[in-house]
Amino acid sequence: MKKLDYYIIVPYITLLFLGVLMVYSSSSFVALTNTQNSATYFRNQLIYITMGLAGLLFFYFLKTWLLKNKKILAYALGVMFFLLVVVLFAKKVNGASRWISLGVFNIQPVEVTKFILLWYTAYILSRKQYAIEKNWTQAVWPPFAVLFLVAVLVLLQPDAGSLVIIGVVMTIQVFSSGMPFRVGFASTAAFSGLLGIYIRAIYLFRDKMPGISEYRLERFEAFWSPFTLAEGAGMQLVNSYYALSRGGVLGVGLGRSVQKTGYLPEPHTDFILAIIGEELGLAGVFFLLSLLFFLIIRILYVGIKSKDTFSSLICIGVGTLLLIQSVINIGGVVGWLPISGVTLPFISYGGSSMIVLSCCIGLVLNVQKNSR
Repeated sequence: MKKLDYYIIVPYITLLFLGVLMVYSSSSFVALTNTQNSATYFRNQLIYITMGLAGLLFFYFLKTWLLKNKKILAYALGVMFFLLVVVLFAKKVNGASRWISLGVFNIQPVEVTKFILLWYTAYILSRKQYAIEKNWTQAVWPPFAVLFLVAVLVLLQPDAGSLVIIGVVMTIQVFSSGMPFRVGFASTAAFSGLLGIYIRAIYLFRDKMPGISEYRLERFEAFWSPFTLAEGAGMQLVNSYYALSRGGVLGVGLGRSVQKTGYLPEPHTDFILAIIGEELGLAGVFFLLSLLFFLIIRILYVGIKSKDTFSSLICIGVGTLLLIQSVINIGGVVGWLPISGVTLPFISYGGSSMIVLSCCIGLVLNVQKNSR
């Protein structure tokens, strides 16, 4: 325990404390309405945090050679694909099948997928370092082949936001493994250009655009003209603006949010940052995001300093996962990006995300422990 990295564990614990406090505040009205108990989501979040801490400790004390065991990784991939197939037959919520109900607990397979693919990519690329130097195309096709299979299953749910996160994390890991810089730069520029063309095409052709569902089109419409659709698809973003505007610099006070009382849908999950902005103001948001981004920078630093390729790619993957997920969530709350349903790490209500990300922190602490 003397080798524990306090630059990682202290921000992590602080974020958990702030998160559970804001989950209680933001969910109290919804919980009282749905379950007649204002502390329902708060109690559940405490359980998720406890399970997350258990996962963190498990991966912190886990021997590194077990993570590099080919059979264990193969079993993990098998479980991942099994869950991704099973969830397609689960009950749909808001037009999507993303959760497997276990009675008292719901599993979101895509969160487990993030962790296993991050692990798999680090393993496979660390084993192919010589091949990457000689012929990088042959070395990097296995992770992208697995990514293609995962993409098909995730899009069937559908969950485009999570797929973007998974794709970016794996791509950054591949670029960090020794691929020539020009190839990485050209690939990134090409992908960004195609994505821009795709979004522009949706804007021009709207419902005539092939392959675009009505639900996804509404998300883009709400992104472009939220106040025009304030009574429908734009409701979340408009009420997020109201919450942030009302909070000002110092906020209206903890527990005094108006938007959480039936105006802002799901205030304790995707849009918890808007409630934080309303109650704690810009100062509270800045403090919270400073902690989160300090944690991300520290994780990336540990990865860069690590002399073991597998450990380095694990840390780079975890840091990228936290960064991309945070950017997508924040972008949706402030209207910079379309709303995607992605949670804010360690702050938003949710079990699968909390447990998986805590396990990721445990992996990073394990890497740092071995480095020391």
